[in-house]
Amino acid sequence: MRKVLLLAVLAMLALALVPAAAAQDGPDAVSLVLKWVPQAQFAGYYAARDQGFYEDMGLDVTIIAAGVDINPQQLVASGEAQFGIDWMGNLLATRETGQDVVNIAQIFQSSGMRQVTWADAGITSFEDLGGKVVGVWCCGNQFPTFAALTKAGFDPENPDDVTIAQQAFDMNAFLNREIDAASAMTYNELAQVLEFVGEGDAFPVYTLDDLTILDFNEYGTAMLEDGIFVNAGWLAEEGNEDIATRFLAASFEGWIYCRDNAESCVESVLAEGPTLGVGHQEWQMNEINKLVWPSENGIGVMDPEAFTTTADIALNYGVIAEAAVPEAVYRTDLAEAALAMLQENMADIDVNGMDYVAPEVEITPNGE
Repeated sequence: MRKVLLLAVLAMLALALVPAAAAQDGPDAVSLVLKWVPQAQFAGYYAARDQGFYEDMGLDVTIIAAGVDINPQQLVASGEAQFGIDWMGNLLATRETGQDVVNIAQIFQSSGMRQVTWADAGITSFEDLGGKVVGVWCCGNQFPTFAALTKAGFDPENPDDVTIAQQAFDMNAFLNREIDAASAMTYNELAQVLEFVGEGDAFPVYTLDDLTILDFNEYGTAMLEDGIFVNAGWLAEEGNEDIATRFLAASFEGWIYCRDNAESCVESVLAEGPTLGVGHQEWQMNEINKLVWPSENGIGVMDPEAFTTTADIALNYGVIAEAAVPEAVYRTDLAEAALAMLQENMADIDVNGMDYVAPEVEITPNGE
């Protein structure tokens, strides 16, 4: 009961501050740096901007696309951006360098990473990967696969057990049958296989029936992806917890909007000029919604067990040298206050999406 009353008070205080701040000084200007280039993976933030949810919360939000030369951790740690999107493994690694970054909301409730194999190869489980060539990405993205291989009884560093191949961020090696299993995100690389059309090919060349998909979530070796983080020093400054709470409330509303209005959110993404086309973005939007919903504790609230799994994998594979202290790595109070704020404004808003059922989305040739 005390917690409920506290959240209600926080919500009312934050709401009371919005018009005052807007009237006296104008909206609070902040920046959000994404994990990657514009695509439906970030549709909720574009929707929050385009639908006026940030403005309604007294915020002027600039969204910064990332890429190979833009690191969200560095921009937030340096103060060039107030909010960032990244995976928990990267946040833990950044903390090891002495940067006091902290997760304040966990948007993705499950992992979108998979290992994909050809159905005709007879690989139906991680235990079948012994002696196979397994593709992994660099830069910390290899650890869920390493953890799965270890759980299956293989040493990822022993080529007599399994051959690890450095995989580019595409599916060319898999399509050419140079590797037996490939890393793939459900919302991106998996679609690229299904979208593939070679010269003279009749579409579709491949369907899901041609593939076997190994799920890290089901195997218990998934690591958390796409959380919202800030610099703890910035958050401690006067008024910034209020700004963060309003930012989260508007961002959550953006994700709720994308759950219920996927087509509109795809349009917002397309306006940003993504490298892959409308068909690919429609598939991606649908797959992203599956990672966000349902949110049993409310969108943005961290699942402690999922954090523990991620932190244990990070420790076991040298991402971090010492066990992570949950209280230092993530907070749930701001996300909870943001949810209370939304529910105070809109009594019927669904912040859990427990009844969400993803529609069927058709694959298009080359994602066009």
